[in-house]
Amino acid sequence: MTLIGNSAEARDIAHHFHGYTNARAHEQQGPVIIEHGEGVRVFDNTGKAYIEAMAGLWSVAVGFDEKRLADAAYAQMRKLPYYHNFSHKSHGPAIDLAERLISIAPVPMSKVFYTNSGSEANDTILKMLWYRANAMGQPLKKKVISRLRGYHGVTIGSGSMTGLPNNHRSFDLPLPGILHTTCPHYWKDGQEGESEEQFASRCATELEAMIDREGPETIAAFIAEPVMGAGGVVVPPATYWEKIQKVLKKHDIILIADEVICGFGRTGKMFGSETFGIKPDVITMSKQITSSYMPFSAFMMNDRFYQPIADESQEIGVLGHGYTGGGHPVGAAVALENLNIIEEQGLVEHAAEAGAHMLSRLHGLSDHPLVGEVRGKGLLAALELIAPPGRENDLPPGALGTRMNALLAENGVISRNMIDAMAFCPPLIISLSEIDEMTGIVAKSLDQLAAKV
Repeated sequence: MTLIGNSAEARDIAHHFHGYTNARAHEQQGPVIIEHGEGVRVFDNTGKAYIEAMAGLWSVAVGFDEKRLADAAYAQMRKLPYYHNFSHKSHGPAIDLAERLISIAPVPMSKVFYTNSGSEANDTILKMLWYRANAMGQPLKKKVISRLRGYHGVTIGSGSMTGLPNNHRSFDLPLPGILHTTCPHYWKDGQEGESEEQFASRCATELEAMIDREGPETIAAFIAEPVMGAGGVVVPPATYWEKIQKVLKKHDIILIADEVICGFGRTGKMFGSETFGIKPDVITMSKQITSSYMPFSAFMMNDRFYQPIADESQEIGVLGHGYTGGGHPVGAAVALENLNIIEEQGLVEHAAEAGAHMLSRLHGLSDHPLVGEVRGKGLLAALELIAPPGRENDLPPGALGTRMNALLAENGVISRNMIDAMAFCPPLIISLSEIDEMTGIVAKSLDQLAAKV
């Protein structure tokens, strides 16, 4: 379509360059303009309501109209709208939030460093790994191993750690020294006759083979999401994390848990690391830390990670890194209130209960001819679509997911297709009846899709 005039859609096409969008297609198609939100729903500028089954971008824990967060932001803006943490300066919200985060960490942590997005946090961690290696007199120990289909951001460093082809193509990524090992998706990557236990062992064996091939003295860290998000909501086999951590410990390799999606209740525990028995040295946090009401991120580190960095800053005279908005007082105040709401309303426990209900409803669709796999943990799930017999060649990867995404939106649910995996990550406040409504629309849309293909 061609949009003309002074409508919001036309003005968007004229001046707004979108991320994760085909720019030329957008010039023809135009945007969906979201006007406001209520609970788990958002409304476009025609008044149409949608269940936001992706919580925005995996991120709005407490829903789209939480007055307490707006009030916290307003009160902090009136008191101290901005300050920084450079040159021995600080402010109350940053101090209080660091203390709160350390207190709820799944393993003992020492310090919190503030950034503005998950991408920025992981990019900073990469810089700190290099800085730390130099501080320890280990100038070769700077490579980082991520995983195929892992997602860790889009800056040059974090985008390199991301293991998705379209985040690398034409950007000249990944950077040298960023490696990618096996994706722990048994349904897709397991070999014929291989049990889940054997697959988990193979993942660990292939990681160790990569470490040996590169040289353990060159590997600084391994970064991974407890449950992979944008790579397709991949839940690892039961013994995967136990086996992976054994390899890392053997070779003295830092473990970074990217909790940007999993953190703050999403998997039914406060952190995904608790769900899977992960003992990280560093934890990346963003998204649900403020329910994305404010751009905000941070990472926690233990003393093993922190102490050499502190020593090097003493040697040089300064840590030459920081952000104007890092630890922003308004963002920190919103994060504190957001954590209050999550704890007071029992949303972590609710995510476990409601997530089991959501997975049960989605598993009820497993026999549908277009469904290959249902997987998930807590309020984080995916429904993987497969082509019907005989249609594999004329339905290339992504064709079913794109059509299903459009049908869901037409029927009042916002999801996101990652190739042919439909993701479901609703706000933590979603009720069981709203889950029933959402999964009912999924079932209806599947039938509509089946009729078309």
